Amino acid sequence: MKKNKNNENAKVKIIPLGGLEQIGMNITAFETEDSIIVVDCGLAFPEDDMLGVDLVIPDVTYLLDNKDKVKGFVITHGHEDHIGALPYILRQINVPIYATKLTMAIIDHKLEEHNLVNCVRRKVVTYGQYINLGDFRIEFIRTNHSIADSAALAIYTPAGVIVHTGDFKVDYTPVFGESIDLARFGELGKKGVLALLADSTNVLKPGFTMSERTVGKTFDTIFDENAGRRIIVATFASNVDRVQQIINSAHKHKRKVVIEGRSMVNIINTAIEIGYIKAPDNIMISVEEMANYTDDQLVLITTGSQGESMAALSRIAASIHRKITIKPTDLVIFSSTPIPGNEKSVSRVINEISMKGARVIFQDTHVSGHACQEELKLIYSLVRPKYAIPVHGEYRHLIRHSELAQEMGVEKDHVVIMHSGNVLEICEESAKVVDQVQAQGIMVDGLGIGDVGNIVLRDRQHLSENGLMVIAIALERGSNQIVSGPDIVSRGFVYVREAENLMDECREIVNISLDRIAERGITDWGSMKSEIKDSLNDFLWRKMKRNPMILPIIMEVD
Repeated sequence: MKKNKNNENAKVKIIPLGGLEQIGMNITAFETEDSIIVVDCGLAFPEDDMLGVDLVIPDVTYLLDNKDKVKGFVITHGHEDHIGALPYILRQINVPIYATKLTMAIIDHKLEEHNLVNCVRRKVVTYGQYINLGDFRIEFIRTNHSIADSAALAIYTPAGVIVHTGDFKVDYTPVFGESIDLARFGELGKKGVLALLADSTNVLKPGFTMSERTVGKTFDTIFDENAGRRIIVATFASNVDRVQQIINSAHKHKRKVVIEGRSMVNIINTAIEIGYIKAPDNIMISVEEMANYTDDQLVLITTGSQGESMAALSRIAASIHRKITIKPTDLVIFSSTPIPGNEKSVSRVINEISMKGARVIFQDTHVSGHACQEELKLIYSLVRPKYAIPVHGEYRHLIRHSELAQEMGVEKDHVVIMHSGNVLEICEESAKVVDQVQAQGIMVDGLGIGDVGNIVLRDRQHLSENGLMVIAIALERGSNQIVSGPDIVSRGFVYVREAENLMDECREIVNISLDRIAERGITDWGSMKSEIKDSLNDFLWRKMKRNPMILPIIMEVD
């Protein structure tokens, strides 16, 4: 870091390119005159109206425009909403990645899938270690979350120290590793912290978040009470501590464990390899080996706790999984809380399982990985920041967080609620939004990145709601006389065989339009198509109050 440490005139910019007004797609740039570091690089899952879109990644146009200044990606933990976009962004901005051991192991696996593992520099960082990147010095601080090896960051800048909590909670009895390093937060607070960027996900909930270890006791009780049943547990693939507790309960009750779901298999194998999950010898078996055991000897751990249509549990519930079917004697445990927006999908899967006679448990088998109000207050009382910048949450979360910061003594005009794309310039004397950069999110559909925009989505919405009619006409070259057609093909509008009269009427409307076109001497195909579309649209709206997408196709024949 440069010598003007805590220079009173020094300023630093904070630019969230995602992660605000939404849960997910977390990515924040910190910028000085000569350097940029990027904290996290996550993706978001598509909203209901993003038809056919697989995922959404951040728009990093601003970073591309300042590519020479970008020194590296600093990652707080291994969840998809913090690392999922890395393979896409690294193709455009290939800079080193810094992360803790488990986080890096998950990133490595992701980069292998995208054939990037040999061309990206990666450095595993331990708690308490400092890394120097341009004008910045970054310290990793131990925190607790629903995945091991989570970290908060103390970012030493020319303007002062900025603390970024990452996703965190205070867990005094974690399943793996040690408790959050509250002493370090206190030491930083005593020395003086310019700004605190803290997790807002659970800020609406009073009290403390329960320890992850409490879930283990619940599992033991459930296993005792359901000794004769096969047990299926759905949870997040990345919740390594939860999987460890399920394995512990299975071992106590002499059950074998089957892992199902691609992301679950990948992460658990990675965690076992580096020693973050301890599995007794021979406890893990493959799906194919299940036939050798009775139901009371088996536990299945699967993906699909959020009702995702292609996840293992959803396919099992819908009877389209090739190797596993639900039995009336099964017990299915949902060890997660539905993410806002996923409630319907989760209910659908629960109903499908219940219809097959199985018992479903979806309460008391999950604790959050995020801090509630009292834990946030604890962090504020230790860090005592001059400025508070709530992050990681929808707007309602950020508003409540700003009130909590004021309750903890941060002056009202020192609490800054930002929007994705805002450029906040901060120094000892002030913190104000001085600019706005592009930060809309880019949609990924299959192998296409960014080729699905608002116009394409609008067309998909139109097609999904109203269907499609294709009008095919062949004209003689030169004379523009109709050689064949109009032929009408309907998809998603009406069932043609039961609407022959309607199709005949539509043909008649098109013929009348073609006569009008001929009378007016129109030969331009664009004008001809517009005339046909307008006439047919008017007719169908009057007749049926429906508005399908109409696609006239004109061909020339000799």
